[in-house]
Amino acid sequence: MVVLGTKLYVAGDARERALRGMDSMIGDDIGELDVEWTVGVRDDDFVSVTVEGPDETAARNVLRERWGEITDHFVAGETYVGTLAEWSDDGFVLDAGEKVLVPADELGLGPGSPEQLVERFGLVQHLPMRFTYGDPPRLADEERDRLYDWTRETGRVNVNSATRGEVRATVNRAGHARDIVTVERLGLLEQSVVCREGTDSPGLLASIGKYLRSELRCVVT
Repeated sequence: MVVLGTKLYVAGDARERALRGMDSMIGDDIGELDVEWTVGVRDDDFVSVTVEGPDETAARNVLRERWGEITDHFVAGETYVGTLAEWSDDGFVLDAGEKVLVPADELGLGPGSPEQLVERFGLVQHLPMRFTYGDPPRLADEERDRLYDWTRETGRVNVNSATRGEVRATVNRAGHARDIVTVERLGLLEQSVVCREGTDSPGLLASIGKYLRSELRCVVT
């Protein structure tokens, strides 16, 4: 079994839709390999995939590479994935199967409090983020690079609690299909709407926000 670095935390029909979507994405990832798989959800909401068959080792490696893996064993200097659970003046708390505090002075995202960084980089709860384990842990270089890249673009609106298909449908419903480049998947239920040049991302947030029961934040560019 592989425990993936993404969560399924919605309920009801939305949960069933997300679970079907997750199964479809797993099929895209490993469907050409000689394996069978079952998708489940742990009590802590992390998605788990049980894989069996001649190619099961290769399939698990593909899933680890695509989604990151939640593990109960950490090695100093190695990079892992956790989901953004909360933030305070102390830093970011990531859920990596256990709570990992990345102290404020190990975030490496420039000046400002952790709360200000959340606003600047458009971070939403449950966003998968990579960290390097140590004493203390720090945000991984690749994670810092990704977030800084966001601020150099034309604009983004990050969303949680919705699948990529739901966000795309909402953008279309709000009449903004021509105002975006794409909806980028950040996790199972965390998406990033990439704006076209000239699109006002706060205006886009206000327009689509009324249709989504989600946390939405703009990336400050």
